Parts: sequence; C-alpha cells; structure tokens
Amino acid sequence: MSRRLLTASLLSIILFVTGCSLISPPERPPLPTPPATAVPFGGGQLVSEGDALLDPFTPVRPDVDPDILALMNAVSQQQLTAYIQQLGEFGTRNSFSETQSDVYGIGAARRWIFDEFNRVGQGRLQVEFQDFQLDYQGFSTPQRNIVATLPGTGNYPGVVVVGAHYDSRVGEPTNNTALSPSANDNGSGVAMLLELARLMSSRTWNQTIVFVAFAAEEQGTAGSRRFVTNSILNGPSIDLAINNDSIGGRAGIPQHMRLFAPQMETSPSGQVARYIDFLNRLYLPDFPLVKLNTLDREGRYGDHREFINAQIGAVRLIESDEDPEMLNSPQDTWDKIDYNYLANSTKNNLITIANWAGAPAPTPPPAISRMADPSMILVSWQSDPAAAGYAFSFRPIESIEMPELRMAGAETNGRVRFTGIDPAITYAVSVAPIGTTGRIGGFSPEIILPALTDEIAAQSP
Repeated sequence: MSRRLLTASLLSIILFVTGCSLISPPERPPLPTPPATAVPFGGGQLVSEGDALLDPFTPVRPDVDPDILALMNAVSQQQLTAYIQQLGEFGTRNSFSETQSDVYGIGAARRWIFDEFNRVGQGRLQVEFQDFQLDYQGFSTPQRNIVATLPGTGNYPGVVVVGAHYDSRVGEPTNNTALSPSANDNGSGVAMLLELARLMSSRTWNQTIVFVAFAAEEQGTAGSRRFVTNSILNGPSIDLAINNDSIGGRAGIPQHMRLFAPQMETSPSGQVARYIDFLNRLYLPDFPLVKLNTLDREGRYGDHREFINAQIGAVRLIESDEDPEMLNSPQDTWDKIDYNYLANSTKNNLITIANWAGAPAPTPPPAISRMADPSMILVSWQSDPAAAGYAFSFRPIESIEMPELRMAGAETNGRVRFTGIDPAITYAVSVAPIGTTGRIGGFSPEIILPALTDEIAAQSP
C-alpha cells in the first residue's frame, strides 16, 4: 500500500506544474462508429447430461430501463441554470479567497454547496466536509472537499464516485480577488453533481454512490488527492470514478462529449470508458462520446488523475470543443452555457451511475479454459440470484472498443461453453450481471486468454 501511495505522490509532483495552463485545443477526432448490437450466438444446445450449455440463447440483454429513462427525462435545465447562477454570485471561488463572508468567496460557496446537497437529498444524503491543508507557492490555507454519500441497500462494499471541482481561478492560481465566476470551469460540473444528487436521491440503489465537490483542483488536484488517499487508508473501496470538468458547452459546438482515459487497452480506466460508452450508445445515441486514449489534453490535468495514480478506474468527461478565450477568464459567465448541452452531459453521468448502482453487484472475474476444440472455451463464474442473466465481453486485447457482447441466462448456473473464439487472438475476458429490467452492472476485472501459439497448443487439452 505504501509503495502505491509513493508512486501516486511522485507522479502527482511531476504533473503538478502543468495542468490548467492555456494551450491550443487538440484537433477533434472523428465521431464514434455506430454501436455493436448485443445478439446471442448459437441455439442453447446441451452437450450432454450435466455439461455446460453450448452457446446459450437467452432473451436477457442490456436494455433501456424505464425508471432510468424517467430520471433522464426529469433532468431540469432550470435547476442547472439556477445552480450556475448562484455559484457565479460568490464572485470568486479561488482557493485563497474570503472564507468568513456569507455571500462572497470560497467559504460562502462551499457552505452553500454543502447546504444544497442536504436540501436536494431530502434526508437521504450523508453530507460532510473533508478538511485538509493546502500549501502552495508559499501560501497555506485550510481547504474542504464536500462529500455527499447516498448509501446503497445491498451488502456489496464497492462504491461509485462522481466528482467535479468547485474552486475557480483567473490568471495566477493565487489571485484571490479577481472576478472569477467560472460558470463552465467548473460551475457546470458542480451543477451536474447537485442535479444528479437530487434525482438519484429520489430512488433507492443497490450500491453506494458518492458525490464529491473537490477543492483546490486549480492548485494541482490537491482535493482529489486528499479524497483518494483517505479512501485508500480508511475505505470505502472505489469501483470507478467519473470526473466532470467543463461540461457546459456553448452555442454551436458539436453535440458530443470527449472522454479521456489512459492506456485503454489494458487499464481499469479503459474498462470504465468502454462501459460508459456502451451505455451512452444505448440510452443517448444522439449525444455520443469521443474516447481519447490518453490521460488528458496535452499539458493539462484533472481530478481523475489522482484515482488513476492509485490504480482506480477513472475517466474525465469534458465538452466537445473548448474556447481558449474563456479559459480562466472573467468572461466565463452563466449566460455562455448551452443548458441543453449541459442537460445531456448530466444524463450521460446518470445513465452510468444508475446502471452500475442499480443493477446486481459486479461479478468476480470468471475462470476460463480452452476445450479440445481450440475455438471453444469454458467460462465459469459466480452466479448471483439477483441477476436475470450475464453479458460476456471477449475483447481483442489491442482494441479499445466494447466488442459484440454474448449473453447467458441465469439458468446456466455459472457455467457455459462458447464457440467462435479465434485461437490466433489474445482476448481480455470479463462478465457483467444484467438485472430483470435490462440494467447492466459493472464488468469484472478482465482475465487474459492468450492466443494459442504453437507452444500453448502443445499443452492444451
């Protein structure tokens, strides 16, 4: 554990001096290709008495859950507008700004966010400050993350984290007096958090959801580092984290979002990215994601890096196209936001969190073995009485895309034979539970199925 924290700290120091500096935005990549359709293979043939089903057929598959759709339709542009207007009224949310005033500065802003979480949570959110000391460029000041926890009803210990930083800046990160409304960067992310907390608190969920407004992002992601360190040392275990930063959009920009995650072929963050993308294609196909296989824009950073440094799957969501003139500018005001775009950004988060937290708990990694026929494998997994079925991902290791999923119903009792597995391809194999209404839970950690080289073939059954 100490070695992991040391590695995270060293990488954080290296990245500390970059981050929010103004650079030209990267060239926009092409839009994603249409989603793969999840269709069953084979006909459910029983090989022999007591054997696993071969390519089972089942009508169970990931689908649009009516209750999640209702929550999506309840996202309020009026609420989002009001949140961002109020955040701008504090004048500045710079980490070194006024803390005693009730109407101005970082202190007033964080107390308002704390109270607003309590208000929208209707008694179901557990809201607390997480205090830490910020030492930066010779200055030292107390900081506070705002953490709102929506407890799950199940026994599964993992939690889902959705976060956004609430501090702001204009020019130098220590400028604590300049007007800094920071509507898009990052009032938009905080508004999304509050609206998501309002909607999610109206339901019960199997797994715990944690909403975090991070402090001191503009001073080297200090708040998220404090949150992640505390979680590693004291729990809870974090399954995935979504960082929202500058998600408000503006009139005329392309109607998609960018998702940043590094090393998507092999990392936990890559699994999170594929899961979010898969669900977005299912629920919100007219507002797609563009996946970018890197930590962040060149020379920049966000709060997700602290989770990634700790080997937790995390991604950054950001608007499709940034305006360099608006970055860290007093012109970043509430009236520049496209609230329809921000509503879609909020829906994207809601889709992911509601499926992960509302479906049966994630399945442990499966056991896989090749059969005598090298194109057939046996997959065994821990079945869950709450699951109506399971989705299986056989992803060629070089691909960052979600492959065509294969399904099995609950009647298979955790043991299935699949054919059509190319022996010449190395696959990353994982499984996810599907609920009775089509919600799909988190995928298990991936198990590597090596390509069948001559050496491996000689040892196979």
